[in-house]
Amino acid sequence: MKAFILDKYKKNGALRFGDMPEPALGDDDVLVEIHAAGLNPLDSKIRDGAFKPLLPYRPPFILGHDMAGIVARVGSKVHRFKVGDEVYARPRDGRVGTFAELIAINEADLALKPKSLTMEQAASIPLVGLTAWQALVERADLQKGQKVLIHAGSGGVGTFAIQLAKHLGATVATTTSTANVELVKSLGADVVIDYKKQNFENLLSGYDVVLNSLDGDTLQKSLSVLKPGGKLISISGPPDPDFAREQGLNWLLQQVLRLLSFSIRRKAKGGGISYSFLYMRASGEQLSQVTSLIEAGIIRPIMDRVFPFEATNEALAYLDTGRSKGKVVVKIR
Repeated sequence: MKAFILDKYKKNGALRFGDMPEPALGDDDVLVEIHAAGLNPLDSKIRDGAFKPLLPYRPPFILGHDMAGIVARVGSKVHRFKVGDEVYARPRDGRVGTFAELIAINEADLALKPKSLTMEQAASIPLVGLTAWQALVERADLQKGQKVLIHAGSGGVGTFAIQLAKHLGATVATTTSTANVELVKSLGADVVIDYKKQNFENLLSGYDVVLNSLDGDTLQKSLSVLKPGGKLISISGPPDPDFAREQGLNWLLQQVLRLLSFSIRRKAKGGGISYSFLYMRASGEQLSQVTSLIEAGIIRPIMDRVFPFEATNEALAYLDTGRSKGKVVVKIR
């Protein structure tokens, strides 16, 4: 099968378009013919080597964390899916590889694709949808009437998280550039901070939750907008000791991550705020709940561009500019 392969970790390095063997199908696996794959900053970070000590990948391997497609075969213990089903997923860590014509995915990671979406639209959803769900529903337990600041509102996670937070009944503030003010307002943002003209930390206070996807400087400033008892959740780091334990990292790496996150954890604790790093996990069950919200018209996918499969490297380069509104997708079939 054709695939885009990472031969070695290299900052902004190109993936190799070549042939890989078809994936082996386990008893609990579903073989999916991929029609479209979503791109994420996580792909770039893994390609650049940023997660090399933390994730179990050894080159050469196929990159890609989002997909939509059609079931081609099922393992002997699979009961929820059949050949011909339209599905989508974020495959679990250690088994990614959606920049390819085929993938074998554990049944538990898979959900039926929303009928109202095209393959390209569906492929844009899993990673950002699960990230927003796990941050706002699971980790923050966001309640009606609470206030949440979602950074980078026009990005993949941001566009989804704004809509989810509004559905949960929260007042939503977001940061974005001048060009994207109207987009985030259309998604339901109540307070829009144009970061090119305004400093969010001077304008916001008394917030219950902050979802950060930006740099360490933004993370530090976010503490000041939270009230005591507030929650600072970051998907861009630094990883904390809880993440290290969940990933089963060795003692030395656990200590390294403890040190990396020590400053922000100490400052947060001093203000009566909880800091946590969120590295989303695959979940077909949660993705099915996301499907229900999409089918009900509560959440819509926001896509920037669709590239042909052959242009996957160009699509990654475009994503790396940081200027995309919503998601970037490659069409495979």
